Amino acid sequence: MALVINNENERLQHRRRGTIGRDLAGIGVIIAVATIGYFAFPDNLALLTRMATIALFVLSLDLVTGFCGVATLGHAALFGSGAYAAGIVSAHYGINDPLLMMLAGIAGGAVAGLLCGIVILRAHGLPQLVLSIALINLFHEFANKASSWTGGSDGLSGIAPDPIFGIFEFDLYGQTAFFFGMALLLVVFVLLRLLVRSPFGMLCRAIKQDPLRVRAMGASPKAALIRMYGISGAVAGVGGALNAISTQVVGLDSLSFTQSAEALVMLVLGGTGSLFGALSGTVIFMLFEDYVSAANPFHWLTMVGALLIAVVLFAPKGLYGTAAAFIDRRREQRS
Repeated sequence: MALVINNENERLQHRRRGTIGRDLAGIGVIIAVATIGYFAFPDNLALLTRMATIALFVLSLDLVTGFCGVATLGHAALFGSGAYAAGIVSAHYGINDPLLMMLAGIAGGAVAGLLCGIVILRAHGLPQLVLSIALINLFHEFANKASSWTGGSDGLSGIAPDPIFGIFEFDLYGQTAFFFGMALLLVVFVLLRLLVRSPFGMLCRAIKQDPLRVRAMGASPKAALIRMYGISGAVAGVGGALNAISTQVVGLDSLSFTQSAEALVMLVLGGTGSLFGALSGTVIFMLFEDYVSAANPFHWLTMVGALLIAVVLFAPKGLYGTAAAFIDRRREQRS
């Protein structure tokens, strides 16, 4: 009996060390990719900043879809709400401190997340998709009609962020925006890794697998999912605020159905339920899209479609998910 307990403790310690090692590896990969990108694309830092922005958005989608199993095609409502909240406080109220704009974006995204969660979680499966599509259309139309606040179809301009800490100005080369975006991505990634391994994160995983059993244990699946939706909205709001700060304009495309669909494609491409998959899917999709569209402006969508079909057919867990599963199998075979 003691031998079995010791073996189980050793296995748990080994798994914990492996998880910590994977976290450190993920942080190292983010820093390495950012460093390589900075020196490899010094004249295209705007693309890398955009990549960090969308990565934050896809991470927020992974929280509700990958970890909670909630089907949604309207997640851009959270992203766009954060972008407009940050832009409005700057353009209409003169609050140009980037950190205060970021707080406004977080608040806007979190409120939108709670509202969307309350509505979407009243249904299951395909009705959830219908509700999410309806919500993104409502958010889009509201932003279009409230043109005195949002700029309508012309977009919200007049956003002028101050230098960060009064020192680092947002220049035309995009260096400050790049470092600001990468720092935000790194901080959010670390916090989310802690979140998904916390008891609350494990509860959300359990709800995805068997909500009836969770309810029988005395927990409320709906309350937990609404809280996760609020957290997801806050993360999406960080991405939206970063988009508003870095581009200094917010358009209706930030609340478009296309934005939601592309984020879901990136998540599926990398793999759901790991956070690493969200990051890898975003980087692969955006780099592939950028290079292919530049090489063949007329037929690039065909090549993107072919890539997605190949991934779904031959790597159904996503590129990162399939690679991680393969490595885990090899380790089990060796042990």
